[in-house]
Amino acid sequence: MTVLQALARCYDRLAAEDDAPPFGFSRENVSYAVVLSPGGDPVDTMQLLDTSGKKPRPRARPAPQAVKRTSGVAANFLWDKTAYALGAKRNPDTKQPAPAEREHAAFRALHEKLLAGSDDEGLRALRAFLNAWRPEEYSRLRHAEDMLDTNVVFRLDGDAGFLHDRAAAKDIWSAHLDRRSADAERGFCLVSGRRAPVARLHPALKGVFGAQSSGASIVSFNLDAFESFGKKRGANAPVSERAASAYTTALNALLARGSKRRIQIGDTTTVFWAEASGEGESSAAEELFSLTIAPPPTDAQEAAKVRTALDVIAAGRRPLADAAPGVREDTRFYVLGLAPNAARLSVRFWHEDTIGGFARRIGEHWKDIRLSPEPWRTPPSARRLLYETAVLRKAENIPPNLGGALMRAILTGGRYPRTLFSAVIARMRADGEIAGLRAAICKACLARDHRLGFEKEDVPVSLDPNEKNLAYRLGRLFAVYEGVQRAALGSTNATIKDSYYGAASATPASVFPLLERRSAHHLSRIRKDKGGLAVKYEREVDAILGGVDTALPRSLRLEDQGRFALGYHHQRESLFRPKPEDDAPDAGADEGAEP
Repeated sequence: MTVLQALARCYDRLAAEDDAPPFGFSRENVSYAVVLSPGGDPVDTMQLLDTSGKKPRPRARPAPQAVKRTSGVAANFLWDKTAYALGAKRNPDTKQPAPAEREHAAFRALHEKLLAGSDDEGLRALRAFLNAWRPEEYSRLRHAEDMLDTNVVFRLDGDAGFLHDRAAAKDIWSAHLDRRSADAERGFCLVSGRRAPVARLHPALKGVFGAQSSGASIVSFNLDAFESFGKKRGANAPVSERAASAYTTALNALLARGSKRRIQIGDTTTVFWAEASGEGESSAAEELFSLTIAPPPTDAQEAAKVRTALDVIAAGRRPLADAAPGVREDTRFYVLGLAPNAARLSVRFWHEDTIGGFARRIGEHWKDIRLSPEPWRTPPSARRLLYETAVLRKAENIPPNLGGALMRAILTGGRYPRTLFSAVIARMRADGEIAGLRAAICKACLARDHRLGFEKEDVPVSLDPNEKNLAYRLGRLFAVYEGVQRAALGSTNATIKDSYYGAASATPASVFPLLERRSAHHLSRIRKDKGGLAVKYEREVDAILGGVDTALPRSLRLEDQGRFALGYHHQRESLFRPKPEDDAPDAGADEGAEP
């Protein structure tokens, strides 16, 4: 099933549950209402902002679907910005109200045409208001300064609803849409497969992180280079007006602020939804997916719930309903990743499967990334993994396209992106921070490559003294040398990890002889005061080198640099992690929460 077909079916379910407006309507952010007397006089302006958060925000309300503005002037029906509805916009220089004659003239002309002959009291009041209103009177309105450039609707004094909610207004709008459809070019819709009026322009999509605030498009043709065979605009990829309205309405609902079916992964805005017979079943499937992919909760009880669900999924031997009661494994599930591309949206990934299929692959991801002891308090999300590839762990420094590639690997069970592995190795060599989560990423990439047949050797989950891989043993040896330095000198401004990790993990033959000489010097200092500790370190070094029967390699390939990091992390955790009876926190296990 294509993206647009799945979204159109999603709209049908949302509309049946009254979670989406009907054809020709959309949810628009409205901030104020102008209250009119029956004679058309503006008697008041009402604030409609949502004040539940720190900052007041417009409320999303059903309204006649917005026109798509490019560079021209086009008005909306019964609502619009103050420039159209009241003829006033903000002067960019003085920040004061300035006349918007062209916009207001278009708004007045549209309503003169559509409302002519209507005997509805509210619509007559609006017609009278537009005939008498002068934009220079705008400053007399209450909330005039705050209302400028926001979306406004109209209300008849004494009525609870707005003018666009009145039955007469809906009938007029529906008749207008029918006339527009009759004049439109007809063709076979790529979504429904039926012959119908083709949408010339598709409604805008809002809510994708980084895209234009006015909205963007998945399907659009705004240059001659994108057109062919003499077809213009939407005729190049014919989608009926109803199908275009359906898929954009559904996607806007999924992308809406506060939506529980939307998460941000790097530069990719990800939405997901289930296709089930009952609303409760869909919600249960969506909650399960969100638990396993979204950033982990900070609440301990919720974190335990995530851990339990992941353990059940990773085990793969118990029914999925044990992790999420009410979820059927054969429930169809869809995941869509979108990223901005100028005025368009790029589809980074699109996956359709059962929730059981997705759960199995998420379980594989969880098994691949797991370390023991676990260097996190709550399971790391995909977004948390991406931060480990970024300079200073800032979202803006995450390599582009990496979020989509990582999600594709998780959801399909394919290889993790090579850029993920190389970026983490590069960060460890650059800043010398071999944090647990970075070691886990290396382990995941290597474990999956082994399972898929790209690597001959597997990697251990926890410290394995019998592991013969040379790179792994060298990582362990490096951690022991660091421990010797710490025991001999105590706290220092720079350890051998800060000075030599990058070179040791890439070109060990050039560095380890130096580290061995320094370690011998440090051990001699330890013997004077802590002879037993020196013996412990010497035995550890002998045990590690006892499995090395070849010369030190001049260089290590990328995969072996990952094994080096994993060996270092395992050995360091063994040396420095507090004993089980010691509740003191470990300075090295800092992967507890999302940044």
